[in-house]
Amino acid sequence: MARVEADTFETFVPKGGYVCRKGDMVENWLGIIDGMVKMNNFSSDGKSVTFTGVPPGGWFGEGTVLKNEILKYDAMALRDSRIARMPAATFMWLLDNSLPFTRFLLMQLNERLGQFIGMVENDRLLNPDTRVARCLASLYHAHLYPSLEKIVHISQEELGLLSGASRQRANQALQLLEKQGLLSLDYGGIRILDLEGLRRYQA
Repeated sequence: MARVEADTFETFVPKGGYVCRKGDMVENWLGIIDGMVKMNNFSSDGKSVTFTGVPPGGWFGEGTVLKNEILKYDAMALRDSRIARMPAATFMWLLDNSLPFTRFLLMQLNERLGQFIGMVENDRLLNPDTRVARCLASLYHAHLYPSLEKIVHISQEELGLLSGASRQRANQALQLLEKQGLLSLDYGGIRILDLEGLRRYQA
């Protein structure tokens, strides 16, 4: 723990800024102290696909650090964000010397795999209302995102980007989910009233 605290440092990334960019060599394992970051990619003709959003308490990039390869996606701040950066050397030292960290990392990779399998299913099989519900529910994950509170500080535009819907379509879905008692739209965020209901929701 002493080495982690000595080696890990914090940076600030403004809204719309890059935490890291596709093609960069990964030098750090990345954690979100405050704010929110989306992992996304752009095609050669400018089309964008968002893989996931990472709220406070979440870490990402471990696969790229393990493989010592260049990044295959961009990570952008959806709002002003504070980023924890653990040097790759410290990450690998922990992996070699800490059984609890190794167990944590194994769970992290397993849960991330399950998350992405679910995202592919949602994207291909579900309509926008259900995608928005499942997207909100996916932000509440005890292992990947342990620090999230019952109010998600996320805009409708940000939610649309994460769920593959326009801001207007995300707004329609939120109005529907609010009428069904699953959430309430608060100033500056979305209050989750029935997390299991969102996870099971099928329009």
